[in-house]
Amino acid sequence: MPSINPSQADLLAFAERMPGDTPILMLNLLRFNEQAAYGADNPHAPCSGREAYARYSRTALSKVRAVGGEVQVMADVHLSPIAPKDEQWDLLLLVRYPSAAAFLSMLSDPEYKAATVHRSAALSDSRLIGTTPA
Repeated sequence: MPSINPSQADLLAFAERMPGDTPILMLNLLRFNEQAAYGADNPHAPCSGREAYARYSRTALSKVRAVGGEVQVMADVHLSPIAPKDEQWDLLLLVRYPSAAAFLSMLSDPEYKAATVHRSAALSDSRLIGTTPA
């Protein structure tokens, strides 16, 4: 089943389980829709999933930086030698945040929230994995 946006329960578990006093790394695995899945009543021009993600990224990147975060790695995915055969990804992002609280504060930013319409339209599936440097 595709996973695009975290539920409130997911965010609560994240807030409870991620260490609060250390930098975190968020691993993003993204699979794009061929065509962005904007609703019929949405005013945005039709585009590819990658283009819709670029629309989201223009706001998201500024919000990541505003909370003290930075993109560490952005890479196109070509092959997953060890994975279920039906699990394929298009893009990998590794984003560093100064803390879990910084990440959560970004999610609550009104401009960021408004931009997520592009992320949701862009993706057919995703994973967001919270980690701490070892």
